[in-house]
Amino acid sequence: MEGLLPKIWDFLVLLFLFMKDIFVAICKVVVPAKFRKKSISGQTVLVTGAGSGIGRLMAVRFATQGCNLVIWDINKEGLEETAKFIQTFGGRVSSYICDVSKRETIYLVAAKVKVEVGDVDILVNNAGIVTGKSFMECQDTQILRTFDVNALAHFWTVKSFLPAMLFRNQGHIVTIASMAGIVGNNKLADYCSSKFAALGFAESLREELKTMGKGGVKTTVICPSLIRTGMFKGFNLKNSWALPDLEPEYVADKILEAILTNQEILLMPRVMYLAVIIKWVFPIRCASRILDFLGSNRGMESFVGRAKTE
Repeated sequence: MEGLLPKIWDFLVLLFLFMKDIFVAICKVVVPAKFRKKSISGQTVLVTGAGSGIGRLMAVRFATQGCNLVIWDINKEGLEETAKFIQTFGGRVSSYICDVSKRETIYLVAAKVKVEVGDVDILVNNAGIVTGKSFMECQDTQILRTFDVNALAHFWTVKSFLPAMLFRNQGHIVTIASMAGIVGNNKLADYCSSKFAALGFAESLREELKTMGKGGVKTTVICPSLIRTGMFKGFNLKNSWALPDLEPEYVADKILEAILTNQEILLMPRVMYLAVIIKWVFPIRCASRILDFLGSNRGMESFVGRAKTE
């Protein structure tokens, strides 16, 4: 009986903490985001893949918040366009050409940033690529590059900039993953698995920071469904009315809001939270039938992708 009491007490404490977490979550839903936002004015934000798409939109939004921008991309022209646009309204920006598929290149450019700009306060791992081929059609080099860009690059950027955050116990690491990192899809084996890896890395890092007592270093994972950018150009859903493409501007706004409110994970659109429940609670065939209903498993058949010059 004596050994049982501590176990009962531990369970009651756990139950209390559960209820506390649920109450806090409800409060966050009830209280408008504008009352919960933190100020990031003057902070240095690094965004990878900022030469186009969501990366560019996020960089612009951070600049409007009074941040010092550091933007990375392999696309020199796109990077210059982003930098020029930010400078038109007085934004402060430093741009660096960086191929995030190469570990040593990331380390070299990161070292340059730390010397020329200083420590990074918010790191946004946004760069991503997609091959759009079936598993057997994917060349080994394409699979490796997908993982290098979509998953492993996160390891090297975080290794570069996390030490300073840990020292100050202040910072924010943002992982742009995807709903493809939660639900697999036909002809996206390399892409989905790389996004699963990015999501797993972010979740593990979050727990590691908590265990270390570094609660000042925040993490946010973003999992959107299909965004109307050039990256997945040609992807079509049979019943797109049930899951319309997300507007890039809306996605960028929601990402910024999630960061400013220290939201740990954001799924877009909201119905995707239901998709997670269906996947893990209902028979696996139910999730597969939903993909068939939407036409998602046939969506990549008309895939074109982003033009190399875009």
